[in-house]
Amino acid sequence: MSNSAPFRPLILALAFGLSGCAIVEPVALPDLSLTGDWIEASPAAPGAREMADDWWLGFDSARLDGLVREALNASPDLKIQGERVIQAELALRSTGASLFPSLGLSGGTDWQRSDNGDRGASLVSERKSSSLGLSASYELDLWGRVAATIESADASLTATRYDFDALRLSMTASVATTYFQLLASQARLDIARANLATAERVLKVVDARYRYGAASALDVSRQRTTVLTQSAVIGPLEVQVRQTGSALAILLGRTPQTPGPEPEALAKLRIPPVSAGLPADLLLRRPDLAAAESTLRGAAADIAAARAALLPTFSLAAAGGLASDFLLSLADPSSSTTLSASLVQTVFDGGQLRAQVDITRSRQRELLEQYRKAILIALKEVEDALGNAGRDARQESIQTRIAAEAERSLRLAELRYREGADDLLSVLDAQRILFSTQDRLVQLRQARLTNAVDLYRVLGGGWQAPVMAGTH
Repeated sequence: MSNSAPFRPLILALAFGLSGCAIVEPVALPDLSLTGDWIEASPAAPGAREMADDWWLGFDSARLDGLVREALNASPDLKIQGERVIQAELALRSTGASLFPSLGLSGGTDWQRSDNGDRGASLVSERKSSSLGLSASYELDLWGRVAATIESADASLTATRYDFDALRLSMTASVATTYFQLLASQARLDIARANLATAERVLKVVDARYRYGAASALDVSRQRTTVLTQSAVIGPLEVQVRQTGSALAILLGRTPQTPGPEPEALAKLRIPPVSAGLPADLLLRRPDLAAAESTLRGAAADIAAARAALLPTFSLAAAGGLASDFLLSLADPSSSTTLSASLVQTVFDGGQLRAQVDITRSRQRELLEQYRKAILIALKEVEDALGNAGRDARQESIQTRIAAEAERSLRLAELRYREGADDLLSVLDAQRILFSTQDRLVQLRQARLTNAVDLYRVLGGGWQAPVMAGTH
């Protein structure tokens, strides 16, 4: 993706060196005040550090690290975007070729024979010739039209590279969230199977009490309903595990039928503290915003090129050649040389060129509003991610205590039912509460992990704009 990098400084230097009278259009940027701190910001958590490019290592999962690195190497989406970067590099190289003279070489040889036939005396003529010519033409970029076109192509290349970085960040975030969803689905499936085993155990107790006349047929029917209800939960969770695994395989560039990774305990994954920084820093930390700004730079160059097209074009041309009256030979040649200069100015085009200037200005205003909207959305994304992280952390803490109490309540309810101190309704209610609280606890854990990934993503994931030669 960087074969044209050595040529870019030369191309851009020639472009601006030959455009002393060039028309320059300023880059328009939105007027936004990014002062103060985040509304949802909380005191910095212990251990919070600045984000690095390999932010996913903060979850302390070797399997996640392996999956992310596999995706970065094999993801079809990244390969597609990588080819777009290559195409943009080649487009810049093609545009930069306009700065250099155009050279042409021609050569040929000819033999011709004519005979007047039977009309009078027979007359046969024969003609031989050979020639070799060299021509050159060059357009002086007096007003900077070519240089502006190159500047636009360079901005497009930069934006495409930033788009690649944005896709890379999005891809790593998708791998992490999909992996966490897979682990959560597997954990919910394990909980459902454990709860089914609990319900079946209680059913055996109820059935034994029924045989000894200590429980009613209604009690048996109620507990059997609980067993069937819990059994019905397992099937959809099994399908969800398989479908999430196949979705992860696609992100990794694998076939959906490829076996998924070995599961690990969701509760053992670390939730890393994240330092959000300040809103003013966001513009320098997100590749999608940098791509939008680079597109604005290209829009300004397009306006300059459209304005320069209104002015005259000045071209130089030279040609020289050798000619001979021999076949396949330039012996005793005659020579010719031609030099010419031309000045072309459009006198009337029905307003086409001026309309093109207006179109590019309108396009710049459109891109400016798109960039401003992107900044506003990015600011909201960070606020939402901060708010979600704080909310779910508090809820998980409460839900952990609820689950512990629900488990204790079920044990007590079973004991009292065995001893005949309570009826089956207390056991049924305790089972229902335990099943739902355990499932909810897993979902909250998944939400906290996903929130951490979202926060990394909306803050740029440790991205920094690279310093590239030829950028302005």
